[in-house]
Amino acid sequence: MNGAPSVHLTLSPSPGLAACIVGAHGAAAACLWLLLPGIPGGALAALVLALGIAVALDRALLAARASVRGLDLSAGDAATLRLRDGRRVPADVGAGRLVSRLCVALPVRAPGRRSLLITPGMLEPESFRLLCLWALWGRIPGAAAVASRQLPS
Repeated sequence: MNGAPSVHLTLSPSPGLAACIVGAHGAAAACLWLLLPGIPGGALAALVLALGIAVALDRALLAARASVRGLDLSAGDAATLRLRDGRRVPADVGAGRLVSRLCVALPVRAPGRRSLLITPGMLEPESFRLLCLWALWGRIPGAAAVASRQLPS
């Protein structure tokens, strides 16, 4: 690390996001069951619904052992993921970030992760604002922004 301060964000479970995930998988399961009637369609629909429940537990309710419970953000693209089981995983956040008032989607390059979706309900309002600013600009409050080269006068 370059000595710049870091911001520690603690995530909380999001029942609303969990309901959206399970609802989307439930709709997909219903479509499969309608397209493939009988036992094969029912079994496939049940598997898709079970997948939705597992994803909701991991990503939205943060109940799995490897769920991300916090983020340590530093200047640039570096972040540290704090997992539920106590591990800290360094990660690089790639390009293609999505920032809106409804969510922040971060493409994460870390073992076992491809992306991280954070909704406003998972953070305090000020923390969500800091995350949005970091995702857009790669800077955190208190870090000095210094030009790499002075312009001639």
